[in-house]
Amino acid sequence: MDEKHFETKEQAIDDGKRIAKKMQRSRQIRKGRRRKNAARTFLCLLMNILLILALVYLTRIPQWYIDKSAFLTSNSGTLEILNNNIVSTKKILAALKTEEVPEVPIYMAKTDKLKAKLMQFPPVEEVYIRRYAFPARLQIILRESEPYITISPDAKVQPIAFFTRTGKLIGREYLPLKPEFKTLLVLSYGNKGDDYTKWDLKKLQKLEKIAKYIEVYSNEQVEYIDLRNPDDAFVKIKSVNIRLGRIDEHVGDRIERIPSILPKVRLMDTKIEYLDLRWQDPVLKLDK
Repeated sequence: MDEKHFETKEQAIDDGKRIAKKMQRSRQIRKGRRRKNAARTFLCLLMNILLILALVYLTRIPQWYIDKSAFLTSNSGTLEILNNNIVSTKKILAALKTEEVPEVPIYMAKTDKLKAKLMQFPPVEEVYIRRYAFPARLQIILRESEPYITISPDAKVQPIAFFTRTGKLIGREYLPLKPEFKTLLVLSYGNKGDDYTKWDLKKLQKLEKIAKYIEVYSNEQVEYIDLRNPDDAFVKIKSVNIRLGRIDEHVGDRIERIPSILPKVRLMDTKIEYLDLRWQDPVLKLDK
């Protein structure tokens, strides 16, 4: 009985030692985990701090900021102006100089005021502003109205104004137009009962239609329409000056008479002042 009791007691001691060792190992494991978690937390905090510092540094490098002299010249590489065929670069820069260059990174720069400033130019229909970084720069793209009809008081005088395809009248400050713009020249004094500043789009389209009609029937390009006397219109083509008279509902019928007489005009050696289409039968007015 004593021997059995001794063995049981000895077994209990061994079990206690194993449990104590197990608990000790468990505490060591938990302590190790806590150290690892603490180290991981510290590393995450350090990485976040370094990332924030890196972002702050990146946002402050010069490549994000537009040069202070960006609006002084278009050749600096900071500002690019495209598609301005009517409004000169000089005029655009003069307008931009009244605005402050953005002092924030390019991705935060607001361009609404710049766009509004450029939209004030009469020939401009739309403005697109693109922002680029590294280096920071702006690209301004204009969409201008298409010139349609130019106005001059005399065929030998440079145009003083022009109309766009939308019927807007643009003044001489945007003239002369570049050669690539092909427009219909109309001679007008802007008075004598026909002020061109009051012409609407319907009137402009009618003049264009007359010019195209004459080009079809004469097979020659119209040089100009003379409306200095609105009740007695002339149209100049290469071979002759054509007198149309009043531009009314019958003007198309009068133009259709051109093919019947123009071949004779081309064969004549005598200098002709004009071809008169006001009558049923075309009349040639010889130059004195």
